[in-house]
Amino acid sequence: MKLIGIVLVCACWAPPTPSATQPPNRTTGTPSTASDTASDTANVSKREWTVDGVVRTALVCLPPAANRTAETPLVFCWHGHGGTAVHSHATAAFERAWPEAIVVYPQGLKTASPLVDPEGKKSGWQTAAGNNGDRDIKLYDAMVDSLRTEYKLDGRHTYSTGHSNGGFFSYLLWQTRGATLAAIGPVAAAYLKPTADIKPLPVIHVAGKDDPLVKFSWQERTFVNVRAADACTSEGKPWATEGGLTATLYESSKSAPLVTVIHEGGHEFPKGATALITRFFKEHAQPAVAEPVRK
Repeated sequence: MKLIGIVLVCACWAPPTPSATQPPNRTTGTPSTASDTASDTANVSKREWTVDGVVRTALVCLPPAANRTAETPLVFCWHGHGGTAVHSHATAAFERAWPEAIVVYPQGLKTASPLVDPEGKKSGWQTAAGNNGDRDIKLYDAMVDSLRTEYKLDGRHTYSTGHSNGGFFSYLLWQTRGATLAAIGPVAAAYLKPTADIKPLPVIHVAGKDDPLVKFSWQERTFVNVRAADACTSEGKPWATEGGLTATLYESSKSAPLVTVIHEGGHEFPKGATALITRFFKEHAQPAVAEPVRK
């Protein structure tokens, strides 16, 4: 079944991070040399996929082969606008919180942002279906297909998270590739134009009350939209705390709860977010074998 893209309205951006290294753009998924490895962790390698003639890259963190099974989780973590896979890996470090998972940190291409980067000099992700020839959705398709095949994954444990522009892209993947996902975990992002035919999906969303870019009021509207899409209760109950983060659970009649994680800070990936997102992801898998990605 070919999934139809639906527009996601708002782009957003992370605060300046180390400048992105722009790679030259269906799928080889080949490891590169050890000199390209961006971590001293032995199981991290840089991988390449060719998408519409453009070489795309990502850092891939693998658990030991002896620990890999059909149910090994596959987690994608997307950096913010102007960010890099290396910085995202260093900041989020999902492979440390979930060492049994395959964790992928993709690298974005130069992408225009009307608010902070109108000339498109910095790296980022599309924020609406059809933008830039859907190059980033196609990258997701290529990575999912090749990694599921290579490591014989059952597809029931695929997750997407990301900060700012990467969080917006996770919401876009829910709209366009929701059948391939078990849950998403956007940070400092928003879902402002709900779509009637969206598939219910568990969501954990991390928001800062003092966010100067993705206004907290926008994120509160996002919570309303997600609760409606996922048939959640309007009243939440305590779910967890982690450092200065407070997480509230909104239960769902469609097995697609929302957890909101609120902190007093701004446009950031706060300490403790990785632990809470990982806990939420661990609680949710697709009930049946996920359908394959269709391009």
